Amino acid sequence: MVNKLTILNIKYVMMFLFGLHASTNAVAQVKYPLAVEKVLKLTPKNRHQLEKVIAHYQKTGETLKLKATYFLISNMDIHSSYDIIWVDANQQKVPFNELDYPNMEAATATFEKLKKQFKGVHPKQIIYRDIDRITANYLIDNIDKAFIAWKSPYAKNLNFSDFCEYLLPYRISVEPLQNWRGRYQNEFKDFLNGEKGKPLESLLTDLAIKRPELFYNSFGDEQVRRKEPLPRLGALNLLLRKNGSCEDMAGLAVFSLRAMGVASSIDYVPYWATSAYSHFFNVAFKPNKTVVPFEMGNANNPLQVIPLRREPSKVIRTTYSKQAGTLASFTALEEIPSGFLRSQNYLDVTSDYWETADLPVRLQSGIPNGKIVYACVFNNGQFKATWWAKASAGIANFEKMPKGVVYLPMVYQNKKTVVCGNPVALGYHNKLELNADLSKPRSIVVKQQDNYLLFKSGKKYRLYYWKNGWKLSSAQTAMTNEGQLIFTNVPNNALLILIPEYSKHKERPFIITDKGERVWF
Repeated sequence: MVNKLTILNIKYVMMFLFGLHASTNAVAQVKYPLAVEKVLKLTPKNRHQLEKVIAHYQKTGETLKLKATYFLISNMDIHSSYDIIWVDANQQKVPFNELDYPNMEAATATFEKLKKQFKGVHPKQIIYRDIDRITANYLIDNIDKAFIAWKSPYAKNLNFSDFCEYLLPYRISVEPLQNWRGRYQNEFKDFLNGEKGKPLESLLTDLAIKRPELFYNSFGDEQVRRKEPLPRLGALNLLLRKNGSCEDMAGLAVFSLRAMGVASSIDYVPYWATSAYSHFFNVAFKPNKTVVPFEMGNANNPLQVIPLRREPSKVIRTTYSKQAGTLASFTALEEIPSGFLRSQNYLDVTSDYWETADLPVRLQSGIPNGKIVYACVFNNGQFKATWWAKASAGIANFEKMPKGVVYLPMVYQNKKTVVCGNPVALGYHNKLELNADLSKPRSIVVKQQDNYLLFKSGKKYRLYYWKNGWKLSSAQTAMTNEGQLIFTNVPNNALLILIPEYSKHKERPFIITDKGERVWF
């Protein structure tokens, strides 16, 4: 008969063994870095594919490739592809993929036949997360080829951190996922097999000179401008189509350079602050961390990027990894205006390209401390959010803002930006809050100026001033050969804009100083 002491001993032994088992299980479950495990949990259906990559490099013993795998996976959750499929009027998929054809001419010919066969053919945008789509074979192939590229003359002394950020990544922006490295290495092998020991600057210049046969920038060309809702072309689409937007052209440069073993990325101006539209160009990195900006679209002077042609709103560098301190890293996306501020993988490099200063802006009463306030610039007829700051004691202090720009503070609520202060002009030597004074009207003369304003006889021009919105001051009709218009009862200290009846929303705001001088923004 077993006594009570024996039973107690057995009980304690069982408890010890159970605890040891549970402890061992807990240790076994924490087999990846926490940042990696956090991402893997987000994709239960595709987790096994990403774990295959980890297991592969654990088995081969290639510890540096394993670290590179961890880097890619731990930042993969913020990346997605914006792609399209073609569907008919009944939303049924049309069997067409341009990459199935040897050239764009053949693809276009087939597509024209399909449009006759299927009624109402149109593109349908689809969005998919990288963590849900990437296969083990795809990622292993990318990593292996990137490590081969790391041995190139332009990257052999590149540190591991910069390699991971600017040479290793399989994507650049939100382009469709494609297996591009091998194809690009073959396409651009002549660049490396030519002049040995060629300086990086020479390689970039050669690439820009060759650009016209590689790619046509279709910006402004309605005949060839693509109409489908693709924010970015995939790497293989770029080689097939040979034309696209300036964003696509910058992407082509990065794919090309990374395939050749050159660490590179895209720097861009989200909005010009004293003009319309945006601007994209590239940067390449030397192993000594020297940054070489270049414009692939400028075959004559591709390295003459600095100074920029005009005032930027900001200059942003694209990274693969999440960057601490970005607005989206601690704010819900639906609380941020659409645009780059919703992403986490970027750096603010404005001061590398333009003279900047911190800009404290006085806010309207009622803006609570901690509220996110946006600095907005005037672009294509609208004020657009380009940077942010937290309100504190009625002030929003925007950091490293380009000089020569007028900014409007706004908050984002109910999916709209709302004015919360007066425009502020950040000059090169001073700062001016533009609070239109209706009690002190004056007369101003608005003269023609080449490249800015040319009057058309018989056309009406309306002058507006800013006071929590554009307010009509008065209107004048241009007369033949006068070359100027006179407006009366114009508020003092006001931001102004002159809108012709034939406007295309490219007009620029301006101020008239006490001396009668006009300053454009």
